[in-house]
This record gives sequence, C-alpha cells and structure tokens, in this order.
Amino acid sequence: MTDLAIDGAFAERLFDELAARTTDAPGITRASYGDGEQIAHDMMKREAKTLGLAERVDPAGNLYLTYAGRDPALPCWVVGSHLDSVPHGGNFDGAAGVIAGLAAVRALIDAGIRPRRSITVMAIRAEESNWFPLSYLGSRAALGLLPKESLATPRSDTGIALREHMAMLGLDPGRVGAGQVHLKPNALHGFIELHIEQGPVLEAADVPIGLVTGIAGSFRYRNARVLGAWGHSGAVPRSHRHDAVFALAYLITALDALWATLLAQGETATITVGEIGTDPALHGFSKVPGEVAFCLDVRSLSPTCLDRIHAGLIEIVTHIEAERGVRFALGERTGSAPARLDDGLRAKLAATAGGRGAGFVEMASGAGHDTAVFANAGVPSALVFLRNQNGSHNPDEAMRIEDFAVAADMLASLLARDDNE
Repeated sequence: MTDLAIDGAFAERLFDELAARTTDAPGITRASYGDGEQIAHDMMKREAKTLGLAERVDPAGNLYLTYAGRDPALPCWVVGSHLDSVPHGGNFDGAAGVIAGLAAVRALIDAGIRPRRSITVMAIRAEESNWFPLSYLGSRAALGLLPKESLATPRSDTGIALREHMAMLGLDPGRVGAGQVHLKPNALHGFIELHIEQGPVLEAADVPIGLVTGIAGSFRYRNARVLGAWGHSGAVPRSHRHDAVFALAYLITALDALWATLLAQGETATITVGEIGTDPALHGFSKVPGEVAFCLDVRSLSPTCLDRIHAGLIEIVTHIEAERGVRFALGERTGSAPARLDDGLRAKLAATAGGRGAGFVEMASGAGHDTAVFANAGVPSALVFLRNQNGSHNPDEAMRIEDFAVAADMLASLLARDDNE
C-alpha cells in the first residue's frame, strides 16, 4: 500500500470550512437536528459527490456515503462518527472521524485501489446528549434500537420534541418510531470510528494514536433535586434545619469516599456531580436553602461496578434523608451499557499501524462513543483515538493535522486489504 497518500490539505480545507460556517463564539455549535449539524451533513454530501460515492439518508437522518467494492454483496466496512457538537465546543470532536473516512476513501480512489468490500462513510446524527438526553440517538435509530417514546423528548434549547425536529428536516420520525432497521449487523464486516482523544493520555505518552479496548457505560440522573425546608439563617438552629445544600454536600463527600474505596479495590470508574444550584427566585443570603438541584454522571467499564455504585448511592441517600430530614428526588435514570471492543480488529489496526511506523498505545475510553452501540449489537468494532492537546467539549480543542494523517493513513491501509475475510 505504498501508493496510498492522505491529502492533509483536503482535510484542512474541510475543517476550516466547518469552523467558519458553524462558529458560535466562543467555539463552534452544531446542534443535533439543527442548522450547524445540517451544514456539516450537506458539506459531506458535496464532497462525496465529487468522489463519485453513492449517497443514502435513513429516516433518522444518518448519512451513508459508499465506495462500492469489487464484490458489493460482501458485508461492508462502515467508518465514521458524528457531526454535531456541544454548545460552544471545539471543531474536531466527531467531525475528525467523518472527514478521516472521506480522506481514506479519497486516498484509495487516487491510488486506483478498489477493495473487494464496499466502504461506507457514515455521518451519525445526534451523538452529543446535551441536546436530547438520549445516549447514542442516531446510531441506535440506524439499528432500529431507539425506543418510540424517545421521539417525544424535547431539545434542551428549543423545547421542541425530537420528532418535530426530524420532521422540520424532511426526515421520517414515523419510521424511526416503528423501529425500522437501516443497518443489519450481519451485513456489516466491521465498524471503525476515529475520534480525538478527550483526555491527556496520548499527549503525555508522545504518541499519535490510541487503540481503544473498551468504552465505559454509565448511569445518570440529569435532573436530581434535594428537597428540604426554607428557613431563616439566624433563627433556625441546626437541630431543626432541613438544609438541602448541607445534605447534598454530605452526598458528594460520601460518593467520593465510595469512589476511593472502589479504586483501591482495583475497580475503574468515574463519579461526577455537577450543575449544582439553588433557585435564584427563592434563595437569599439570610435563608437556609430548602431546595438544591444537581446532576450525577457515573461511568465504568464494569456493569458490576456500576451496580455497586448505584446501590451505594441509594444507601447513602436513605441515610441522609433520615439524618437530615430532607428528601432526594433523583428523577429519571438514564445511561448506557459498557462495550468491549473487538480484539481481532484491534490487532489488525495495531499491525497496520506498526507496518506504517505509527506509534500507538492501547487504552480504555471513559467517554461514550457510537462505537459502543455497534459493538453491543454484535458488529466487530474498533475505536481509534487521535492525539489532542486541549481536551474536548471546549473552544480550545486541538488536533495536529499530521496526527490526523497518520490515523487516516492507517485506516486506508486496513480498508485496502483484500484479506479481510
């Protein structure tokens, strides 16, 4: 595959156009089923047309751009990622995976290589759950796994239901709600997602690529509250208080202690409490807080560990309620299942990287990715991280185009092989 060459200028042009057209200072915003995401999808369609790729869009708006193989009846490769972003985020999260797929296919075409298997570059809708509190919305819809009731979920900024946002883009929420399957797992040879790393591991290791072993699952309470009683800060003694903030502080401290215990026992997990606040219409300097809102995000590669943390959460909450005279209203529990990624496919990627002289490390992903849906559906799946200097979900997100080219080159080399039985 020495004739393969990734065109970094092609990728840079697309990244620059994406940034220019979806800038929302500070950073960029490509809302799920919104203008920014649609701009990105339309750009990928335009580029695919110049490459002669076949285009399909499923009822949920996922985009499929296919380079037909010599034997299109064979199960195909699917490569790609998402094109939406968090509000005021960075330009590379998600988009790097879609552009890498196009860059790899472009390299094959330029080299005159048509592999046996077809290659589909997939641009997945609505991966970022900031907009709709649903994990892996687009990829689950593609596989017919999105519950019908999800269509009633309002988008966080507009309050408009998912089905209405789909309809406004000319999509077909009725077929999504009916569970129509657009991608059948047995028709897929494998799924590969390239994505910027969202932490500092690769930068610290001074290598461009991470080959991911597994993706953490989660449980989440997005709209939790502690309900106590408002009171005068000077007149109500401690023994008579129902202080919601002190109760939440107790919960946070106890969860941190539980987390430390689990880590000492060899478990891997993360516990995050955020979006903490009392009601500005009710709180005041001289008031005992009677209510506080918060969210909870717990992640682990181990389902057993997630269960242990949830059981511990309920035990702690029960104790605090009795001790402090408050009530916890945790609200709806959401989450996702952990995913173990395919060892064989990862080994092929490692061999390809080694053959191309690319340094890599193997690592787990604490963040969720659409790859998890494909892996848990039985599709051989791989996730490749690209070195990124400033984390993700922020305007300073970074990625060296040289690292991007290394990963896209590795992808093209793997896809070009005719021994992918």
